[in-house]
Amino acid sequence: MKQITIIDYGLGNLRSVQKGLEHAKASVNISIDPADIENSDGVVLPGVGAFSDAMSNIKPFLDVLYGYVESGKPLLGICLGHQMLMTNSEEGGMRDGLGFIPGNVIRFPHSKLKVPHMGWNSINITQQHPIYEGIEDGSYVYFVHSYYVSTDDDHALASCEYGVEFAASVVNEEGNVIGTQFHPEKSGEVGLRILSNFVKMC
Repeated sequence: MKQITIIDYGLGNLRSVQKGLEHAKASVNISIDPADIENSDGVVLPGVGAFSDAMSNIKPFLDVLYGYVESGKPLLGICLGHQMLMTNSEEGGMRDGLGFIPGNVIRFPHSKLKVPHMGWNSINITQQHPIYEGIEDGSYVYFVHSYYVSTDDDHALASCEYGVEFAASVVNEEGNVIGTQFHPEKSGEVGLRILSNFVKMC
């Protein structure tokens, strides 16, 4: 059974993610222990809240997190965790992210559309990756966010449109760091399949 660690850094919808991964037959540990991260087959970085708070809270885990990613093991960032994977964010003033994937986190522009972007929207899968095995292009997933990720085509796995086109899912060059702006754990059967695919990658 694959051992997955959800990093508990104080900002995240941990229990729903845990249940989704357990549905995929993974053994799931919610932990702040660096040893648990190092010894895991896969790590999930969830998050709901402010970017600056998240980066401050994750500081104690930075060395082990960078080492984990360099080892080639899979890391999945969800929502705020997806944004934290990027180079920087303009939320709360320009802040550095983890830098696993080149790109910026930008606030949705003022328009007729409500912010935050909340609810179901379709994604366009722009390149093949094991995380989207069995997922149809145009599938609907659940979003809740006021900021979006802008990155180049090489690092975008899926796109979505809400006033602007943005990266709904991202990947690093090595393919082991994946982010989803949407919440797989709230996205029904499609989301459960994505979490199952992540477990298979581990």
